[in-house]
Amino acid sequence: MPTSLFTPAFTDPAQARAFIEQFHAELPGTGDPAARVHEVLDEIERTGSYRHTPEELAFGARVAWRNSARCIGRLYWRSLVVRDLREVSSADELAEECFEHLRTATNGGRIRPVISVFAPDRPGRPAPRILNSQLVRYAGYPDGSGGWTGDPAGGQLAARAADLGWKPGEGRFDVLPLLVQERPGERPQWFELPDDTTLEVPLSHPDHAWFAELGLRWYAVPAISDQTLEIGGIRYPAAPFNGWYMGTEIGARNLADADRYDLLAEVAGRLRLDTSHDRTLWKDRALVELNRAVLHSYQEAGVTMSDHHTESERFLKHVAQERRLGRQTPADWSWIVPPVSGGVTPVFHRYYDPVDPELRPAFLAREPW
Repeated sequence: MPTSLFTPAFTDPAQARAFIEQFHAELPGTGDPAARVHEVLDEIERTGSYRHTPEELAFGARVAWRNSARCIGRLYWRSLVVRDLREVSSADELAEECFEHLRTATNGGRIRPVISVFAPDRPGRPAPRILNSQLVRYAGYPDGSGGWTGDPAGGQLAARAADLGWKPGEGRFDVLPLLVQERPGERPQWFELPDDTTLEVPLSHPDHAWFAELGLRWYAVPAISDQTLEIGGIRYPAAPFNGWYMGTEIGARNLADADRYDLLAEVAGRLRLDTSHDRTLWKDRALVELNRAVLHSYQEAGVTMSDHHTESERFLKHVAQERRLGRQTPADWSWIVPPVSGGVTPVFHRYYDPVDPELRPAFLAREPW
């Protein structure tokens, strides 16, 4: 598609005004917003958009995390490290800064919440996109018999990277390259992740020595990279961000889901469970042991990870704090309740504020070119 056919929307002055007023209302000492609102509206009238100050950008990114209805880990939204990289627009520079993002976030295993905000879309000037769903993800390869080697969720990107010249491996945990597209219709560029950007944790079990023989591992930093950050009507299509893992994300979803690594039957077999019918609860028992292995391994490796019971308590603390400040906490129940033992966590037995699709700042599903 020619670049001229993609014209990012004119920035909505009402959204800009609402954000500037929110910024001044929530941050003591920023004074009367009238002068800044006038400045922003004038800039929109002249150019079709406006530029956030560094302070506005940092505030907007943190509030977008606070507004993320699917995230249980929002208690620490104020601690988000915001990297202002709006001057970066080339694929090479963007890739290098993504690698630096991973190094900063990894922090020797003491994971830091980090967001790297690259250039925004401007009227007539679309900004680069990262094509990966996460900065680190494993490749998947069809095995020719209806199954997969590796992660099926990484199959499409692995195939696309191979078409671009990447040499795929043959393993179960091959790290995908980073794919960056500078403009609509242009050929994406791919970049191999340097070794020092990808801390991986080999998985073992506290009670079963055989678990290490499975050869499983997972990466330390879950950096989401396929969402658009919208602040005050301005859209940042490349804004990868991360917190740290909750164990069930890996043990109950990535490694257990039937359309992912699908390991429950293999673990159950090693545990010598009766898998003849579901009433033996072999899936449940295998799932618990898989999650125990994940939590144990990250602790042994010194890599930050929370468990679903602790994170549930933290989330309700966040809800209470927000209520005291007069703010609602939108939450998608199906995402907040953990996929293991949901009924014995405190987040299960309650209702939450409805999700407002118009709430901003926010992380949004990326619009296609």
